[in-house]
Amino acid sequence: MDPGKPRDVLRDMKAITLEEHFVTTSFLEAVGPMAPSLERMQAQLLDLGEGRIAAMDEGGIDVQVLSLAANGFDQLHPQTGTLMAKRINDELAEAIHWRPDRFRGFATLGMKQPDEAALELERCVKELGFVGAMVDGTVESEFLDHPKFIPVFQAAQRLDVPIYLHPAIAPLSVRDSYYAGLPGNAGFLLAIAGWGWHAELGLHILRLIVSGLFDKLPNLKVIIGHMGEGVPYALARSSRVLEAVTQELSMSVADFFKRNVYVTTSGYFTLPPLRCALDVLGKERLLFSIDYPFSTTTQGQAYLDQIKESGYFTDEDLVNLAYGNAERLLKLGAPAPGVKQI
Repeated sequence: MDPGKPRDVLRDMKAITLEEHFVTTSFLEAVGPMAPSLERMQAQLLDLGEGRIAAMDEGGIDVQVLSLAANGFDQLHPQTGTLMAKRINDELAEAIHWRPDRFRGFATLGMKQPDEAALELERCVKELGFVGAMVDGTVESEFLDHPKFIPVFQAAQRLDVPIYLHPAIAPLSVRDSYYAGLPGNAGFLLAIAGWGWHAELGLHILRLIVSGLFDKLPNLKVIIGHMGEGVPYALARSSRVLEAVTQELSMSVADFFKRNVYVTTSGYFTLPPLRCALDVLGKERLLFSIDYPFSTTTQGQAYLDQIKESGYFTDEDLVNLAYGNAERLLKLGAPAPGVKQI
């Protein structure tokens, strides 16, 4: 940009998005075909090349932090999952090597073998240059507050990288109790992005807090998407009710949430939930994301326009939402050649 010209903060700023998904052919061969509702996006998910770059350019996205769309991964045998995670991470590393100015990566981990998963996270960060890991939902119906998963969180704190917690399909018993008996595919949609994903992931982060995880690992960083999975709206009440079980912890549920958790905008494109998250968390812990290809990059671009016009953020704060907070959290440093400067 010509430094002699006024800068349009919206047009010229970078954008980094953190919940942007892919799959590989080897992954689909291992877990089977995609669900019919996702088949139309399969080509976009498989594309780690020019088509994805073109979509990013269309929506003004400079860098995507890529993560596996891991539907079906949890059905793999533990050892198979560990080996598949390594293969997927190596394939992602190749894509990042091809365009390091446009792509970064979150590691896929075989969480059924937590010790091996911790070692794989270390390999991905130290050898492949990944910026953290994404973990989907529960593992064999167990939440990650179970003590056996602590090696993964210990590794994340030691490496100073975040764990991004992402929703996944609920266990069959939950689906049968909560989402069965509805017409058409209403139960399925309620079980995923219609409600169930967000309710379960909100519960998951609250479980991690009340389990004492963040007292044991005070520098652990966790990211959750979808504007906080409903937790910001309920945080004051939840924290007050849970005081009876957090008296032995060093702080309240609300304070842990505000200290250890970051929230992305992924999949949300209206202002009220953003305003709630902003009021509860503050501008430093909000990160722009889209949830590509389940949402489009142009939806993300239009949302940034909407936020700009809302007046919720100063120009400086909008820059931090779009990329500055992510750049600091993920330690991306100076942009690689080809990434726009501001």
